[in-house]
Amino acid sequence: MAERGAHALSLPDDWPAHPDPILALNRMGSFDWDLDSGLFSMDAQAYEIFDITPAEYDGHPESLAPRVPGGEGHRLDALVARAMKEGRENYGTYIRLRRKDGSLRWVYTQGYIRRDDTGRPRRIIGIIRDATDELNDTAGRQERAARDAARREQTNVVQAATAALAHAHTVQDVIDVVKDTQGLALLGSTSLVLGLVEAGRIRLVAEGPEGTSVPGTRVTRIDEPYPMSEAVRTLSPRFIESPEDFADRYPILWPHITGLNITSAAYLPLIAQGRPIGGMGLLYSGRYGFSPEERNVLVALGSSIAQSLQRAMFYEQEKDLAQGLQQAMLPRTIPSVPGADVAVRYRSGYAGGSLGRDIGGDWYDLIPLPGGRVGAVIGDVQGHDTHAAAVMGQLRIVLRAYAAEGHAPATVMARASVFLHELDTDRFATCLYAEADLSTGVVQVVRAGHIDPLVRLDDGSCRRVTVDGGLPLGLSAEFGSLEYPVCAMELDPGQALVLCTDGLVEQPGADLDDGMRVLVESIAAGPAEVRDLADRLIEIADARGGDDDVALLVLRRRALTERQPLGRLQQHVPPGDPQALTQARHLIRAAVRSWGARERSEEIELVADELITNVLMHTEGAAVVTLRVLSGTDRRLRVEVEDSSSALPRRREPGEQGVSGRGLLLVDRLTDVWGVEARGGGKCMWCEFVVPERD
Repeated sequence: MAERGAHALSLPDDWPAHPDPILALNRMGSFDWDLDSGLFSMDAQAYEIFDITPAEYDGHPESLAPRVPGGEGHRLDALVARAMKEGRENYGTYIRLRRKDGSLRWVYTQGYIRRDDTGRPRRIIGIIRDATDELNDTAGRQERAARDAARREQTNVVQAATAALAHAHTVQDVIDVVKDTQGLALLGSTSLVLGLVEAGRIRLVAEGPEGTSVPGTRVTRIDEPYPMSEAVRTLSPRFIESPEDFADRYPILWPHITGLNITSAAYLPLIAQGRPIGGMGLLYSGRYGFSPEERNVLVALGSSIAQSLQRAMFYEQEKDLAQGLQQAMLPRTIPSVPGADVAVRYRSGYAGGSLGRDIGGDWYDLIPLPGGRVGAVIGDVQGHDTHAAAVMGQLRIVLRAYAAEGHAPATVMARASVFLHELDTDRFATCLYAEADLSTGVVQVVRAGHIDPLVRLDDGSCRRVTVDGGLPLGLSAEFGSLEYPVCAMELDPGQALVLCTDGLVEQPGADLDDGMRVLVESIAAGPAEVRDLADRLIEIADARGGDDDVALLVLRRRALTERQPLGRLQQHVPPGDPQALTQARHLIRAAVRSWGARERSEEIELVADELITNVLMHTEGAAVVTLRVLSGTDRRLRVEVEDSSSALPRRREPGEQGVSGRGLLLVDRLTDVWGVEARGGGKCMWCEFVVPERD
């Protein structure tokens, strides 16, 4: 039995064999790492696996760095360090090595940690073998599946970011997408910085989390030795794969971010149409190196962000240009009108965040007129482009000119329609013109295809004023229908007239009448002060959104602080009717005396009679005489006589026997102040008399 056992245990004379041939037969190499000296010894098979010769290797692990991609080397170092820290005896993992020809191979390495009596690691002995074929087995498939899952996850982040960026209209929208914490977590970055190129400098516009940017780097020059500056300057990404790499390449920046525990970083140039518009930095903790797939994903993300930023910049530039041009076409200032509180507002369609729209043709205007009157205009030229704005600017000017000339509201609208029709344009415009006499509260309104005005009463309620209208400006002249009915209404002190364009009323999918009802309710629920009310209506328009522009004018009549009407008389005196002239004289005499101006009644009656007679003698039309009492610092009686002749009166010196030529001399001597104004196709002679206050 013993002999049989001895025979069974008989071994070759040269046993034990040297381990190198045995390992080589299994395509394995061995290594011996002396942790005290740092020397890393390998056998011939290990040299072959690393694709390196003994002459190319000096025994230090750092010399193998060209064969170990940065990310793989840091991962292996972290694995070994963790095994030693946890007191384990061995470790094992798959890593990739880069051959001399640049191709990659998978290898498996396993090490046994030898410790001294105190437990301190002193030596690691291990093996390394080619594991490329093994990736076809279950473990390899699992590892590849994990890598594919990670790659899909990163790709999903890029796709999600691209989808979100598609809805970003402004630069701030892009920044909000980039700073999205969920996206950062999926990409694995700890923090980010985003900068835009401005005049040879990079200005940081975003950081995440807040407070992670380096002091003094808020604005940097492109030629400074920072990674983002270098990426922007060279138009190439900068991948930093380790803390040592960071400290070595960018010593000016590294000391300031050591507290963030940064282990790697990627700085991407944001390039659009071949030029840099900014840069982005993604900083990572606990991660080393970047695989080619990861680099491609990050470059794709940078490209998507760059395109979105450029689109946002173009949008904001176009928006600023459009709004600037629109504001230039609108009145720069609104004049102060005695007897009224006025607020105007304009909201661009860009406020709704729409793309592809330029500038609108909406406008407002306020025109001071003689005799305590004021003209309020609201209008909208067809279209949303610079041509619409140009037409609007011209139309606003001619409307203002026609109103200032003294034309009646219907005439103002008709002449503006003819003007637009004669322009070299195919555009038409809707418009509403309201001429208010603030001393009496009488408002004459004409409408050319525009929406009706609204009136907010002094009790806070609101109502729509139905106005019979004509065709839009331009169309009425084209079709020969220049009639614009005049709607007369009264605006009492405390009441407000609200004029707006359809952008404040129309809602997608809703009827116009429903929109008007909603607007009426909004005005009734709004504040009484006109500026606060205007702000509130624009806020509602902003909240609702929409692509159309909004022009708004609110005019509230208030009691005059200088002059208030105490009485008013108007009489029409046709030519060739002596009875009408006699009746007008009696009415003037009675009115003047009833208003407590008996002491100057003869002077007032004489001047009024002179003005009326002058019209009947020198024109072919009737005379319209208006008397009104105004109070303020002094109480005055005003006489106005209108006629249809545009010829202005001339002061002449009468001869010794002359009868004519004394009228204006009489007016000048008896009145306290007098003058003449153009009124539509005619004129108005007016004069004022200071009269005593009533007892």
